[in-house]
Amino acid sequence: MIGPETVGERLGKLMRLAQCGDSVAYAELLNEITPLLRRLVRRQRPFLRPEDIEDLVQDTLLSMHSVRATYDAARPFLPWLFAINRNRLADAARRYSSREGRQIAIDDTNVTFGAAVANTITETYGDPQALQRAIGGLPPGQRDAIEMLKLKEMSLKEASEASGMSIGALKVATHRAMSALRKMLKER
Repeated sequence: MIGPETVGERLGKLMRLAQCGDSVAYAELLNEITPLLRRLVRRQRPFLRPEDIEDLVQDTLLSMHSVRATYDAARPFLPWLFAINRNRLADAARRYSSREGRQIAIDDTNVTFGAAVANTITETYGDPQALQRAIGGLPPGQRDAIEMLKLKEMSLKEASEASGMSIGALKVATHRAMSALRKMLKER
């Protein structure tokens, strides 16, 4: 008497049928292995958030789908699937370590100081009226660039759309205006 088939044998049978074009068997295979992969990833990476676990399961399923033709029906299915999962876990770990290596941890510090003296415009810019007069003395293109980019804090794209100037022209105008302003304010 032949005993009942194991889970691995059943999944291998579904995979063989899927390789022959049986879409119902393939859907059944995916439905059966998805919770299995989810448990496996959760057990191997218990520190991951649920959405990260789901991403890894989906990566494994996509990889399995793309290499399904390489499955050898004469060999057990589960070790083949687990090898794909192990590779996706290793890829995710490499991506994480690569991304973390480029990030810098900073303390959440205040941008400004608590003392009112440190936050006055006079401390930063000297004489605001002199600055306004100097900006008024700039050529129109440079003045517009300074007003939009420095005073109104518009992005280059926004300033370009508002003024009709190209982003490159705005950068040049801003650079020239800043040089001119430094020179005018230094002479005073």
